[in-house]
Parts: sequence; C-alpha cells; structure tokens
Amino acid sequence: MTYMIVSQPMIDPKKKDYSEREKVAIFDTEFMPHIDSMYNFAFKLTFDEEDAKDLVQDTYLKAFRFISSFEKGTNAKAWLFRILKNSFINDYRKKSKQPAKVDYQEVETFYNSENTDQNITIDLRSETMQNRIGDEVTNALNSLGVDFRIVIILCDLEGFTYEEMAKILDIPIGTVRSRLHRARNLLKEKLNKYAQSLGYN
Repeated sequence: MTYMIVSQPMIDPKKKDYSEREKVAIFDTEFMPHIDSMYNFAFKLTFDEEDAKDLVQDTYLKAFRFISSFEKGTNAKAWLFRILKNSFINDYRKKSKQPAKVDYQEVETFYNSENTDQNITIDLRSETMQNRIGDEVTNALNSLGVDFRIVIILCDLEGFTYEEMAKILDIPIGTVRSRLHRARNLLKEKLNKYAQSLGYN
C-alpha cells in the first residue's frame, strides 16, 4: 500500500533542538519504519481507508513539526501512537464508520487460543462455524466503545506494555489495567451471548 506523506511539513520556528539534517534523519530512521503499524491502528479506529490515510498523514506532519519533543533512542512507535490517538480523539472520532467486516484475526486467535487444539482436523461444518464466530468477534470488537477498543488494540494487537499504554493514553497505569480488564470482560460477555444463541454453554 502506498502512503502519501508530505516530505517537507511546516516546522515550528521556536524549536531548535535538532538541525534540519538531524530532523530528517530522525524522521526517516525512527518514524517511517512504523508507518504500516500506524496505518493499521488508524484503520481500526476509523474503519475507513481514506480517513486512516488522512489520520496517518496528519500524525506524521505533527511528528515532524514537534520532532524536537522526541528524545532519540526512546520508543518512537509509542510516541507516534500517542500523537495518532490524540489526533483521532480531537479530529476524527466523529467521522468513524462501522464497516461490514474488519480483520481482527490476531485478536480472534488470542481469545480462542485457550480452547483451540490446532492438531484437530477441521471439517467443513466446523470451518463454516468458525467463520461465523470470526465475524461475531469482529462485530463484538467493533461494538466496543472507542476507549475500550483502543486498549484492546494497543495491548493485544500491538503488544505495548502497561507503562507504554499509560503514556500513549495519558492515564495512570491502574486505569489502563482496569480499562483493559473491563474491555475484555465486555468482549467475552458479547461473545458468550452469541455462543449461547447457538446452543453452546
């Protein structure tokens, strides 16, 4: 996938911590390697390809503009995710759309892992049921409030630590833990109701 990133965004004239060459080097070596993860995060928040691209571009523009606030050698991905999250909350939240289907294969695997025996041969009937359950996992995740959906994405998809999530979300670690616990319980509750409707206990 090709991303349109403006190569020379506006620079805050008050920021003089890095030379222009250093800024470009930081941008290319620290920030650009995370562009795929940034797009995936943006799409899982906006549910729209164009909105996700716009959100990523806006994030990188802001990252370059405020690059002197970034400390070389620290977690660039977490720093970028924080900017993207703030941009989404401020500018894109109202534009979010529910898709017909979103690929949450990683989360689906995470929640099914305890009860899955990968050595069992899957017949056509069980494979069809798995696809239906997969769609329901997607719908359940999409139906979560954005605050709950974000913590699921950051923890279970992106693998951020609680400390990193606290910085990205600007909330205490205790709040991260409780919000993630609540999000997982909501997800399990939604999936449990669906399972019961199919006759499972």
